[in-house]
Amino acid sequence: MTDEIHCVVIGAGVIGLAVARTLALTGREVLIVERERKFGLGISARNSEVIHAGIYSQPGSLKARLCVAGRDLLYEYCRQRGIDNRRCGKLIVATDDSHAGKAEALRLNAIANGVDDLAWLSAVEVKRLEPELFSAGALLSPSTGLIDSHAFMLALLGEAEAHGATIAYGTELSCLNAGRDGVALTFGADSAPTLTARLVVNCAGLNSVAIAQMIAGFPKQFIPRLYYSKGSYFTLSGRSPASRLIYPMPEPGGLGIHLTLDLAGQARFGPDVEWVDAPDYDVVPGRVEKFATAIRAYWPGLDEGRLSPGYAGVRPKIVGPGEPTADFRIEGPATHGVRGIVNLFGIESPGLTASLAIAEEVVRLAETDAII
Repeated sequence: MTDEIHCVVIGAGVIGLAVARTLALTGREVLIVERERKFGLGISARNSEVIHAGIYSQPGSLKARLCVAGRDLLYEYCRQRGIDNRRCGKLIVATDDSHAGKAEALRLNAIANGVDDLAWLSAVEVKRLEPELFSAGALLSPSTGLIDSHAFMLALLGEAEAHGATIAYGTELSCLNAGRDGVALTFGADSAPTLTARLVVNCAGLNSVAIAQMIAGFPKQFIPRLYYSKGSYFTLSGRSPASRLIYPMPEPGGLGIHLTLDLAGQARFGPDVEWVDAPDYDVVPGRVEKFATAIRAYWPGLDEGRLSPGYAGVRPKIVGPGEPTADFRIEGPATHGVRGIVNLFGIESPGLTASLAIAEEVVRLAETDAII
């Protein structure tokens, strides 16, 4: 006979912790299953820690809606709990006159997403704000900011645990079997299920596809192919050339090599886009030349010797090179027909920004499908 529980959340990154906290607040019994020794060691540990405004996503998409809603929820959550954050703003720079049309298209896209505070600045106005930058003008996004993502995850976990949730580290799943009485979970080398849950939420990030493939009888047409898009960062020694985040015009697969800051004002550049066959977190020093060329388009005064390898992350893409950007996929029984399972696929940027809204979406979906 197996033990029974209301909800199991797979993955203790920022998305899993947000989902677990939101479920726990509803009074459900929640177990978070994490194969690592600590929370937030995957995608959540390897990003820019940017709170995005909601500029880039396709209007009407889940990604656009949850980014804008999540941004507001996140700023308020930080305010109420004293989590370090800074609404520093960002500039999306046009580096030649031909970019003006792209900037206007971005502005209109943002308006369609509910982001109405973008302002076009002339080259002279940009120079007044950030004297070391070169531009032909830029879009100013005052709603963009930075967050201490570790402190945020710590708060989510603490709040989840305060409402009865528990977390099991160093725990790997080997099989899931959905039936009339719930989802039976088998762990590690166990030969039989040891736990049954009414709801299982797959928030496993880079392992979300592998987890879905463990679900006995799960229809394969609802499991996407996973592509690994690596992004490296280089750190800048000494003073930052800007007090705001500086982004170029977006490029296929990413937002371009941009200047971001930590909350202490230290600058770093990245991420680039490198398609790889498996997760790989080494930053190759030789990539610095590519970075320097991209950076000098908006900061001509860069001294390449100030750049050093930082860290790398891997985006869990569900579309390959050259394909249109995919929307978030948050899918329950109404989509795939398997009771008790909610899968999250392709939760890349702006996943951190959207995390609290994603959690609300998961709970809404589970309640609508009468899973919980």
